[in-house]
Amino acid sequence: MEWLTTVDHKKIAVLYLVAGGMFFLIGGLEALLIRIQLMKPEFDFVPAHTFNELITMHGTTMIFLAAMPLIFALMNIAVPLQIGARDVAFPFVNALGFWMFFFGGLLLNLSWFLGGAPDAGWTAYAPLSGPDFGSNGVNFYVVGLQIAGLGTFIGGINMLATIVNMRAPGMSFMRMPMFVWTSFVTSIIILFCFPAITVGLVLLMFDRLFDANFFDVANGGNPVIYQHLFWIFGHPEVYILIIPAFGILSEVITTFSSKRLYGYSSMVFATVLIGFLSFMVWAHHMFTTGLGPVANSLFGVATMLIAVPTGIKIFNWIFTMWGGHIRFTTANLFAVAFIPTFVIGGVTGVMLASPPADFQYHDTYFVVAHFHYVIVGGLIFAVFAGLFYWWPKLFGRMLSETMGKWTFWLFFTGFHMTFFVQHFLGLMGMPRRVFTYLKGQGWDELNFISTIGAFLMAAGTIVFLVNIAVTARKPVGAPADPWDGRTLEWTIPSPPPEFNYAQIPLVRGLDALWVEKTEGNKEMVPSEPLGPIHLPSPTILPFLMSVGLFIAGFGFMYAGQHFDNGLAQALFNNYIVAGIGLALFFACMFIRSLFDDRGFHVEPEGLQEKGAKA
Repeated sequence: MEWLTTVDHKKIAVLYLVAGGMFFLIGGLEALLIRIQLMKPEFDFVPAHTFNELITMHGTTMIFLAAMPLIFALMNIAVPLQIGARDVAFPFVNALGFWMFFFGGLLLNLSWFLGGAPDAGWTAYAPLSGPDFGSNGVNFYVVGLQIAGLGTFIGGINMLATIVNMRAPGMSFMRMPMFVWTSFVTSIIILFCFPAITVGLVLLMFDRLFDANFFDVANGGNPVIYQHLFWIFGHPEVYILIIPAFGILSEVITTFSSKRLYGYSSMVFATVLIGFLSFMVWAHHMFTTGLGPVANSLFGVATMLIAVPTGIKIFNWIFTMWGGHIRFTTANLFAVAFIPTFVIGGVTGVMLASPPADFQYHDTYFVVAHFHYVIVGGLIFAVFAGLFYWWPKLFGRMLSETMGKWTFWLFFTGFHMTFFVQHFLGLMGMPRRVFTYLKGQGWDELNFISTIGAFLMAAGTIVFLVNIAVTARKPVGAPADPWDGRTLEWTIPSPPPEFNYAQIPLVRGLDALWVEKTEGNKEMVPSEPLGPIHLPSPTILPFLMSVGLFIAGFGFMYAGQHFDNGLAQALFNNYIVAGIGLALFFACMFIRSLFDDRGFHVEPEGLQEKGAKA
């Protein structure tokens, strides 16, 4: 019950980590099934329709239900601690955001057991996803992603409000750690791009469930509008995933190089510029739809421009390591491996940004290789780095470095075996989204190598899970500052107490902890006297509100379907189930509005730690 009612950002981080990890394993299993099917020509391991469901669910699960919550897990644990706050700005909203994401993802994955998963690709392009062609599983896609997306949207607003309002005294914007900066820019992108996908999904839902014609050409609709709406969200979404990864790398590389981040100011402005340009490039996904040479050229140039601020970041990380006392811990191995891997993904991105070249690469395995180099080689490497780095702060235990290095080498080797050869498969003409292929086209060996690589990645993931299980059996005993860190989260015990900081620290420069260390101080200077600490009360309302939306989603999806059972027919066809779900949701909102929760206080006598030790 404690975990269902918590509003503590550290426990919310654990919930995001567990749920995101579970969906990551599901998405990874789907990827393995895809690679087994493509391991050899004319293989019949899975039928074509199941293959379509697998590629749809793999992409959707990995982007929406695994990568984003893992990023939110790291944001939830690190951002409040790095800015010296006791919690996020709106703890209730934070819990609500998690539970909406979770129940949206649960609803989407239940499609496997309730008649079939969506099969229109992870982009769900109309008219393939419309009522004429898309299976019943697409209903789970449009409803599940709306619920999950609403959770992510309010989570982003909450993170934005936290960073703007809750920084410790002395922490100006240009003293914020890079992970906080990247979380700030990411939250702004979420704020502006999620409405676009929500509009697209709502219109698609109206087409499917209420016989509207937004994307039906025969009745005056236009499916290209769906593509615009999807990619106005979809390309900034790539930066929602990769910009926090840049922040994680900046933290890990500076700590394990024992040096200040080279070119901090330029890194900040490069991050902001990447965030701005991310809204200027969506049409490069649509070069082949016939936008015309002017539009194609503009979006091509805008896409290539992103290479400039990204290049600044790459060089700054290298210059940070240059001359540093580098420690190759597991976290730093993943961080260092990120750099060349992401450069490969970036270079192939520039190739795809050229409209004439894109006409050749479009819908081939070259594109598959490119975006996996960016998202897996970029984001997932960074997530592993962040997890090994902040694990002691999350759980108070150190992960095994030996098993960590096994994880790294298996995952790193498997990743490049899987996706590097796919560049050549694409250049040789192998299209994406095909469930099998004929012999004698020169694709057999490369596909076999790619599948073996996928199994190596799975082996690396299994070693990581074993590492977690072994570590969980050890007593809590990680030191407060195991890596000789530079930022505020390393000033308090591991794991932190419920109130984080007994006294909010005074920040006297960039890398606040390092400033105190260089002056020989053993503790941060407090900015306030020791006194009672106010904390919010736990509540079940966010969980119940999300359950309400979950029930309402089922009600709307099945409202027009025929049931053999008369009671079910009456309940669903008369929108009674949908009404019950919405009633639960709005009743919880009413209760929340009516009763003022004043929280509780931790008195000074109950505080074990008086200050933040350095």
